[in-house]
Amino acid sequence: MKKLLTVALLALGLATTAQAVEVRGWHDGLTCQDCHDQGIKKYPSDQACLSCHNVDDLAEATAREGKDKWQNPHNNLHFGKETPCTECHGEHQPKEHLCAQCHTFDYPDHKQ
Repeated sequence: MKKLLTVALLALGLATTAQAVEVRGWHDGLTCQDCHDQGIKKYPSDQACLSCHNVDDLAEATAREGKDKWQNPHNNLHFGKETPCTECHGEHQPKEHLCAQCHTFDYPDHKQ
């Protein structure tokens, strides 16, 4: 009986937490579905990200000068302005940016 009560309370706690996230949103009033447009168990699509974030504004904000011009994560030599957002960004867990897999330059302002 004690195990059953524990399981029931745990399930109630999880349901309450999930409902609070759904109603309140966990990031600026967003719900999970606002970003997870392809289903809750899949990564958000770039379209979901770009519905709030403008790629031209991001490219301008992360622009570099001179020989470092193409080291812009939002407008780079490999992908231009079409780098998949979730290759570098994740909300639930920190992520290493895509460029770090091959390059050693640093992005000190990288928001994981």
